[in-house]
Amino acid sequence: MRVCLLASGSKGNSIFIETGQSKILVDAGLSARETDKRLADIGVEGSDLDAIFITHEHTDHIRGAGILARKHQIPVFISYPTNSNSKDLFAKNEVVEFESGCSFTFRDMLIDPFPITHDSSDPVGFVIESRQNRVGIATDLGIVTRLVREKLKECGVLVLEFNHDEEMLLNGPYPWHLKQRIKSRHGHLSNNETAQLLSEIVHDRLEGIFLAHLSEVNNDPAIASDTINKTLGRQNRCHPELFMGCQYQVSPVFQA
Repeated sequence: MRVCLLASGSKGNSIFIETGQSKILVDAGLSARETDKRLADIGVEGSDLDAIFITHEHTDHIRGAGILARKHQIPVFISYPTNSNSKDLFAKNEVVEFESGCSFTFRDMLIDPFPITHDSSDPVGFVIESRQNRVGIATDLGIVTRLVREKLKECGVLVLEFNHDEEMLLNGPYPWHLKQRIKSRHGHLSNNETAQLLSEIVHDRLEGIFLAHLSEVNNDPAIASDTINKTLGRQNRCHPELFMGCQYQVSPVFQA
């Protein structure tokens, strides 16, 4: 299995996952041209993709999805409420609608979309499992629910939101209403909140962690890295590889 972040941040998000028989994207928030370019950076052609899976309808997650899917004639998997609120972006695409909370198979993958809290119509995280490994994806969520913990606790690879440092957000330039939105139950997780989640789900077979959706204004990769390293150091149970997500280039590739 191969996993990498093609882009991660408020200007565009996309995750590439490859198993023995499948190559997929989770979200496509870059332009179709830029997505193809970044796929080429890891030796993949856009025409090799088998599907795009959508977490929610915010522009930084779906901007290029419709054009990319039409260009390469691949299906878009999306929940009915999210599709209904995507302003007909996928009207000319092959669309497969799923129901949040109901797992299904796609080629050699088991796809488990689970509900999360965010200010969109039907936001989901994903657990994507193959014979090689199990990837848990939870970004763009305001709180960690018991369900989120249960879904992520046995994953060998995690893509987790480290959106903001709480002090940087509080003292930063954003207007108060936006700070409140980010800190709300339907906003984004801070470094400390995600570190707490990680401390509750860490296990001996955890191999890789991607730090995703870092704010360029309200976070610092060094602060996020320090937070996660302290958490893992206290556990003394495993030593996963850490991969930092970036807005402007692909992350290193995790390979099982």
